[in-house]
Amino acid sequence: MVVTTDNTLHSIAVSLFSEVLANEQLIRSRLSRVLPKGMEISHFSVLNHLARANGERSPAQLAKSFHVTRGAMTNTLSKLEWAGYVHIRPDWDDARRKMVSISPAGTRARDAAISAIMPLITEVVSELGEGNVRATLPVLREMRAKLSDES
Repeated sequence: MVVTTDNTLHSIAVSLFSEVLANEQLIRSRLSRVLPKGMEISHFSVLNHLARANGERSPAQLAKSFHVTRGAMTNTLSKLEWAGYVHIRPDWDDARRKMVSISPAGTRARDAAISAIMPLITEVVSELGEGNVRATLPVLREMRAKLSDES
């Protein structure tokens, strides 16, 4: 068992969050440049989520999944609906709610986005080494789960 001082723990914690935040900013910048024209990261994220979910979600469920306000999700969904990428219908069980599904055009847009970002992602993983990436994923997933539990 390794014993650390509070200062060492604080230093490691600050370094970890600094690196994660810096990486997030760099990833967003690079992805924004390669995504198809007019597509934002938030659009791709929602389309990817809906494609993987293989079913409908309510705007509230999507907002919770992405840790954003309902207003922010409504704004994103409005843009996606305008582009024809999602279908939004009333919830037949509760007329106050709506349900969202990905459209065929949305699936094609998501697939085009994945094709556009794959060279970037593949290059980064290749340069870092597959083993290093595999070793990092459990830590990042555990960190996300811990932070999600506290929200």
